Amino acid sequence: MRDDAESPREERSAETDCAHEPHERRVPRAESSPLVVERAAALFRALGDTARLSLLERLASGEYCVTELAEATGEGLSTISQRLRTLRTERLLKRRRVGKHIYYTLADHHVAALIQSAIEHAEEG
Repeated sequence: MRDDAESPREERSAETDCAHEPHERRVPRAESSPLVVERAAALFRALGDTARLSLLERLASGEYCVTELAEATGEGLSTISQRLRTLRTERLLKRRRVGKHIYYTLADHHVAALIQSAIEHAEEG
């Protein structure tokens, strides 16, 4: 072994040390499980459709029945129902039935905050 060769421990240390200006070491946040990350990715896929996101933005202002949503968007009941089903599958919505009408609202405050943050971020210059 050569005298100038670095030991494996020194090599590992050199690889993990930052060569830039000194800064605080961060305490790593506990990583989410792969299942949780997959569920979060599914949420973003559901939010990635402009028509579904528009429905969620409308529902952020309160509860609507499917008929009201169809009239507000100018789309058919089956189209709206399909979008709502996708959003409900991802637990972004909750529903309640009154007679023949089904009313939808955002599932919880997390969904409202997510929608609001996304819209505000998009509005930034």
